[in-house]
Amino acid sequence: MNAFHALLASARQEGRAVLAFNCYNLESVSAAVAVAAQTGQPVIVAHGERYLENIGLRPMRALVTALVQDAGCEGRVLLHLDHSADAELCVRAAELGFDSVMYDGSHLPYAENLALTAQVVRAAHALNVGVEAELGALGIGDASHEFETGHEALTDPDQAAHFAAETGIDALAVSIGTVHGLYRSAPKLDLERLEQIARRVPLPLVLHGGSGTPRDALNAAIRLGIAKINVNTEVALAGSAALLERATVQGAGPVHAATLGLAAQQAMTASMLGYVRPVV
Repeated sequence: MNAFHALLASARQEGRAVLAFNCYNLESVSAAVAVAAQTGQPVIVAHGERYLENIGLRPMRALVTALVQDAGCEGRVLLHLDHSADAELCVRAAELGFDSVMYDGSHLPYAENLALTAQVVRAAHALNVGVEAELGALGIGDASHEFETGHEALTDPDQAAHFAAETGIDALAVSIGTVHGLYRSAPKLDLERLEQIARRVPLPLVLHGGSGTPRDALNAAIRLGIAKINVNTEVALAGSAALLERATVQGAGPVHAATLGLAAQQAMTASMLGYVRPVV
């Protein structure tokens, strides 16, 4: 069993969830590692395909390894390729030592998504790397940077059971009413649908779109089988807000980029801690 599957399977069995934070530079990765070091809880660094222009696969693997070693929290931080629609990129990340990859074929016809996901699973599992896949599609909320278009399509429980059994995935991301980005109105999670999926799918389930989701809704989802929660926008906006505030202090004069980076890192760490502590 690969480390990704073992971590999430344990989380589902114990009724808790592992937080996955999208990271795209030194400051965001440092924040995620600091959270793992401070809390003693496992954290997943999720590097989205969208952010490869910020940092490539190989540098990200090296950065995470170095920071984790320096923080002394080996085994508590996994590196994950998030939302990749490119099967070959998933295999490349696996070859470079990522702990897990997400092949996202949710936009494809069901049969094609299944076939390509199974292909990624075979290649990744040969390297002892975990695979997450997605059925259904999340809508797009405000301030979503990683996604610009998208229409909600909730996950079908029976289809989810067939997909999980046929592909051999380690975790399944489901759509039950969360959005990528920030909610435009009060979120309404379809917990009855999630319960039906959980009854049919024995694997760890993943909730994307954690930003802004009320804590009671997250905890309810965890009780129903969610073992991994992805958070991006809320943490990113906390970092940029701190950066802008520090850069515009009246009378402060020019502000060095190093100072701005630390301000953003500290704010992102605080935002991540707010998610890890209430839901584990």
